[in-house]
Amino acid sequence: MSIIRVLVVGCGNMGASHAQAYHQDAQFEIVGLVARGASKDGLNASFENQYATFSGYEEALVATAPDAVCIATYPDTHEAYAIKAFEHGAHVFIEKPLADTVIGAQRVIDAAKQANKKLVVGYILRHHPSWIKFVDLGKTLGSPLVFRMNLNQQSHGYMWDVHKNLMASLSPIVDCGVHYIDVMCQMTKAKPVQVSAIGARLSPEVPANNYNYGQLQIRFDDGSVGWYEAGWGPMMSETAFFVKDVIGPKGSVSIVAKEASAAGKSDSVAAHTQTESIRLHHAELDANNAFVHADEWFDLHDEPDHQELCNREQRFFYESIHQDSDLSKSMDDALNSLRIALACDESVKTGAIVTLT
Repeated sequence: MSIIRVLVVGCGNMGASHAQAYHQDAQFEIVGLVARGASKDGLNASFENQYATFSGYEEALVATAPDAVCIATYPDTHEAYAIKAFEHGAHVFIEKPLADTVIGAQRVIDAAKQANKKLVVGYILRHHPSWIKFVDLGKTLGSPLVFRMNLNQQSHGYMWDVHKNLMASLSPIVDCGVHYIDVMCQMTKAKPVQVSAIGARLSPEVPANNYNYGQLQIRFDDGSVGWYEAGWGPMMSETAFFVKDVIGPKGSVSIVAKEASAAGKSDSVAAHTQTESIRLHHAELDANNAFVHADEWFDLHDEPDHQELCNREQRFFYESIHQDSDLSKSMDDALNSLRIALACDESVKTGAIVTLT
């Protein structure tokens, strides 16, 4: 199979991890690293300075003529960068969210279809065996379902700078929330019909039109409901920052990550995808109202770390290109989770319940 020549745009946390995946995979060849600042130079140094570096995206596209572009920049650039890549005949791997507006995300999908190129959105949990198991078990709990999820990050130092930069584009409940909304939508095939959300701006360093703490609620047409909470910043509490729990008529399933949810781990990117154990609780009672079945524990041996998950995302990207996979469903799912998340953001800013059409 032919080698895919890839241009990496954005050399921060996720860009560096994806670049590492390409660097160690013989099926890819990095043709350039792109960043406005010095992050590309530090990343290239870790690769013994063997790759070309660029400060300008369009300059890099013209100079390298890549087969594929990996976009790991801030969300407000995603739409324009992806469309430009398709115009240059490249496939696109793009970090979530797909864009910073629903209309923009649809434009990206339309551009991919028009160019007949692959578009893979970085929903990393879809490549994690334990999260796949979590979703599958959630589907067995009956209907309606109750989703309880959060991810609060006590960020400081470099990560607080990253989060402040992200908030120039999107709020935490959009940027992180699309992952967990996607998980909810995978577990229930019901249609989301209504959202409401609240938020608070807890620091003067947060952009004036944004907030660094938010909590959203979703109603589905089968009676399922879900909430998700996300906060960023040095003021965030580490009490119960890691909740991943689903309840249905037949019982509940929970991710129990004692190590990942320990004190001092809320700012760890790796901890955000850890599962460690999955607990399945059965609700069935006997004539004396005693539980018929003991709780089941699932400890999957395949527990990839953050880098390995990025490796798997890129192997999926490669296979999608070479097998000419139909990615319509995954693109629609990425658009749907973003649509829901942005409706929640609208609810925070307007104080109104938002009906989804």
